[in-house]
Amino acid sequence: MKKCIIIANGRAPSKKVINFFEKKGYTTLICADGGANSAKKLGLVPDYIIGDLDSVSPETIKYFSDKSTIIKITRQNDTDVEKCLKFAIKKGFTEALLLGVTGDRLDHTICNLGIVLKFFNKIECNVVAENSFLTPTNESITLKSKPGETISLYAFDSKTKISSDGLKYQLKNSRLPFGERESTSNVATQNEVKLNIRGGIVFIIRDFNFVAKNDLI
Repeated sequence: MKKCIIIANGRAPSKKVINFFEKKGYTTLICADGGANSAKKLGLVPDYIIGDLDSVSPETIKYFSDKSTIIKITRQNDTDVEKCLKFAIKKGFTEALLLGVTGDRLDHTICNLGIVLKFFNKIECNVVAENSFLTPTNESITLKSKPGETISLYAFDSKTKISSDGLKYQLKNSRLPFGERESTSNVATQNEVKLNIRGGIVFIIRDFNFVAKNDLI
């Protein structure tokens, strides 16, 4: 499986997150336009910088000009993150970790979370934002966990049904349509949490520091 990290132009990730996922096989670093500014501040050298290059500083472009492959794509019918994902898919990557996809602009945050859904059937996209680790799934899954872990679940329509085993607030063919009902801050009660998901995509959101410390990913 080919895995890559994509840094967008939102709030910069921590070096700790990068190092953790590099050890998990995410060895290719792609920056979406202004995400290269964050990479430079973190002392990272991207393999690729992709976008219309309207957010990355001239100083950053100059700095990486002989270190990274810089690809300018001017089309405006997709975002810089989408440009990076399309590039990754073409290069045969099967998993992408999205970083820097949240920040001061709520519209950008919503758009980037929507991209996870948009590309769901083309490439697996996980997200780390601040201390949250987001994984989308539409099938039954068993999570390595520990009692006391906080796990939140969000679905997007009334067709999606979720059943659980190993959560404090159990779900039994429950529907969690966005804006109507959710399972926020549920709690693991055992070392495995089993989720049976049918009929749609669910966002699983966990505490990144917790899962990293206990090697639950």
